[in-house]
Amino acid sequence: MNRKDVPGLAGSVCLGALAGFALLTMVVIGRDGAPLFMDSGLHTWSDSHRPTVALAVARGLTATGTGVWPYALVVLAGVIAGRTARQRVIAAAMGLGCLLAGQGLRYGVLHLVARPRPPEQDWATHASGWSFPSGHTSTSAITALLLIIAVLLRSPRGRRTTAVVIGCWAVAVGLTRVYLGVHWFTDVLGGWLYALAWVGLVVGVGTRWWERREERGRRVPVPVQGAGRQGPGAVGRTSGGPGSGVVRAGTGHAGRPRRFVGGLRLGGERVL
Repeated sequence: MNRKDVPGLAGSVCLGALAGFALLTMVVIGRDGAPLFMDSGLHTWSDSHRPTVALAVARGLTATGTGVWPYALVVLAGVIAGRTARQRVIAAAMGLGCLLAGQGLRYGVLHLVARPRPPEQDWATHASGWSFPSGHTSTSAITALLLIIAVLLRSPRGRRTTAVVIGCWAVAVGLTRVYLGVHWFTDVLGGWLYALAWVGLVVGVGTRWWERREERGRRVPVPVQGAGRQGPGAVGRTSGGPGSGVVRAGTGHAGRPRRFVGGLRLGGERVL
């Protein structure tokens, strides 16, 4: 996929997910937080199918959707995405900013909708706060999407398989919230839609910003006074005669070639 297509694709994903999330949110509010389609059936099934091993696995998996794990994985995504140490630091910082800002916005929606959780006697793990959208689900989904983007950008082999594994992890974390009885299925669905909309918005806006930054960073050849002179002291020759200012190449005082690629370089150091 061409990098120029990324903003449009991210924008389409954002708009589609946002429309679905907004519709689901309105339905939840309109029903005063009552269980919706599939909610009661999945909750009842989960409550009656909890063998010891499955319960332990679900608790361990759901723990990876909160705490330090998502933030560590987002930093890993930044390390994968960057080519240099500076790029890796910037990418990791941007990823953490995306996750933290997404968390803050989710808390606002959480308190605005104020949907109660399923009955507490059915819980198989600790939970607190309102129910919609699911925090573990949205956090793990945002983290997984950032990791998938980084892997698709940089991983030379097996990137599709790795991306699928990461996506399955995020889906599994969301489903454990239903299995453990602390969320309705539509809470989890809302978390997935919210994460898609948020990451789509951030990637779309971020890509546009980066493209404009690169355009501003491109340098044009600069006029050099006396560029038509020849000899050891000449900085360069001009293709259009003296005074044209179109610099090609030349030699310095020590006879070393000086290159003009992407801007003015003096003694091998870029100064413009």
